[in-house]
Amino acid sequence: MIIRWTYAFADRPAGRLSGARAFRAAVTGTRPSELRGERGEFLTLLPDPATGADACVKLQGVTERDGGAHLDLCVEDVREAAGAAHDLGAEPVGDHGARAVLRCSAGQLFCLVPWHGEAVRPPVVAGSRLDQVRLGIPPSAYAAESDFRAALTGWERPAGSRPESETLRPPTGVPVRILLQRLGSPWTAAARLDLGCADISAVRARHEELGAVPVPHGPHRAVMRDPAGGVHCLTGRAPETGGLPTAQRDDAA
Repeated sequence: MIIRWTYAFADRPAGRLSGARAFRAAVTGTRPSELRGERGEFLTLLPDPATGADACVKLQGVTERDGGAHLDLCVEDVREAAGAAHDLGAEPVGDHGARAVLRCSAGQLFCLVPWHGEAVRPPVVAGSRLDQVRLGIPPSAYAAESDFRAALTGWERPAGSRPESETLRPPTGVPVRILLQRLGSPWTAAARLDLGCADISAVRARHEELGAVPVPHGPHRAVMRDPAGGVHCLTGRAPETGGLPTAQRDDAA
């Protein structure tokens, strides 16, 4: 299975979708599409056509959970890819014709969707780029989930800069990568979106102006709660490449 493109999905309670739409559009420099779906639960954040970029961020209004994030993987043959994912241990959740919804062993959902020729990443906006889905995994499930995600994507899995996390790095041009994070024992599997930031303080100030509020965070990142109640992370990574700046690589060594 070859993954041609990725979409980061911000899942928000349906009643808060309008607030999420305005905030996410502002921080990514995009405009929201018209709502679609049986309940008007989906929308895409569309880059400025002048950039020539393809979309890679979408929103979904959900009713059965508080929200979070998930990843859509774009492939040439959804049926074939769904079969391969099932062989690796994924559980089918829903068959929506052109889209297959599956659940990994750690309990998180992901989707396989058709690739429509997307090829150009959106540009860096105001010093940041939404480029990562962070999957928080309980310790008991971490090793199996890490191996599953690596086998599913076929992406490079370099040694992590910190022992509690590792990155699955897609081929050049694929816009959204995966960070696997080992959680503390009390936590259940969860997912959120990360932005790579040239200057975390400046990006945090901009997000606060747009209505987000900070929550406790660790080194080299700022965790924010958006106006719709969702949590995202501002990380000290180069937004152009997604990599750590040299100083942070040296600190982590």
